[in-house]
Amino acid sequence: MTPKRRAEKAAAAMWATDRASQHMGMAITAMDEGRATLTMTVRPEHCNGHGICHGGVTFMLADSAFAFACNSRNLSTVAQHNMISYLAPGRAGDVLTAEAHEVTQTGRSGIYDVTVTNQEGTLIAEFRGFSRQIKGQLFDE
Repeated sequence: MTPKRRAEKAAAAMWATDRASQHMGMAITAMDEGRATLTMTVRPEHCNGHGICHGGVTFMLADSAFAFACNSRNLSTVAQHNMISYLAPGRAGDVLTAEAHEVTQTGRSGIYDVTVTNQEGTLIAEFRGFSRQIKGQLFDE
C-alpha cells in the first residue's frame, strides 16, 4: 500500500466516528502521509460576542487537521500538547482552511505545524501540535 493510500484509509476510518469534526461542518480536502487539509465555513453560531469566529472554533479546526495528519500512518496517535497564535479574525461566511504538515516524527513523538487561512489567503492562525503514538491502529493491515 502506498503511503498516500494508507493516509486516505486511516482518515476514512477516523472520520467515520469523528462526530465533533462532522458536527462543526468540517471536510477533509487532502490527505497524505504526515499531511492533512481540512476546510470549514464559519457559521453565525461559531461567532463570539465580538461578532468574530470564536478562538475555540479556529483551534478545533486546526486540531482536527493535526489529528488527521499525525494518524496518517495508521498508528493510533493522540495530542500531547498544542499551542496556537491568533493573527486575524475569521468572520461568519468565511471558508477557513487548515493545512497540517509534519515537522518531525521520531519514535513515538511528532511535531506538526498547522496554518489556518481564509478564502482570501489571509493567515488567521498558526498552530503547533505535539503528538504521541499509543497502542492500536485505525484499520487492520
